[in-house]
Amino acid sequence: MPYRVEHIDPHKTALIIVDMENDFVAPGAPLETPAGRTMLPTLKRVLSFCREQGVHVIYTTHAHRRDGCDMGRFADLWPPVRNRTGLVDGEPGIEIYPELAPRTDEIVIKKHRYSAFYGTDLEIILRGLGVETVVITGVTTENCCHATARDALFRDYKVVFLSDATATFDYPDVGQGKLSADEVHRATLVILAVSTAHVMTADEFIARTTTVQRIAAPD
Repeated sequence: MPYRVEHIDPHKTALIIVDMENDFVAPGAPLETPAGRTMLPTLKRVLSFCREQGVHVIYTTHAHRRDGCDMGRFADLWPPVRNRTGLVDGEPGIEIYPELAPRTDEIVIKKHRYSAFYGTDLEIILRGLGVETVVITGVTTENCCHATARDALFRDYKVVFLSDATATFDYPDVGQGKLSADEVHRATLVILAVSTAHVMTADEFIARTTTVQRIAAPD
């Protein structure tokens, strides 16, 4: 059976907020994911809770150099990347959406591929912080969040994936049929729950983390 994460030690846990940057979240953005704004209240509540409980908070932002030398196949897949209208390093589009703005002491990692581990120092940071459990939130469920969760599993972290603090977009028909954002989101959660992570709601995450706090408190 899939593994479960029943007890979460906040001091050995990192909340990873994946790519909640303007180019994905802002209205009219070149890679707009409207569902990312819909779940903002839930993610903001999780972020506030984690800050209160001492959970490490790490943001990622997907960015490519203006000259395109690090785009790779993304130039073939995503027109805004190819045309340099989105995810351009140094532009406001890669800044974290204002409602989730990081504090000065919180880490923001620039990444160039779906996974937050690929080509970054995320693993070094997590090891240095003594993190054992990562909590995945952000956009998009099936791409950057999924890839980051998988790479965390491969590195033997316990992975918590928040079903109501992740989101994606509608998929057009490119030869295999189209899927709504809800269908893509649900299918990804089902796959992750079997093979990669303990998929849970924000409320379940909070309950498991505060339980650890109560047990750990002195009499």
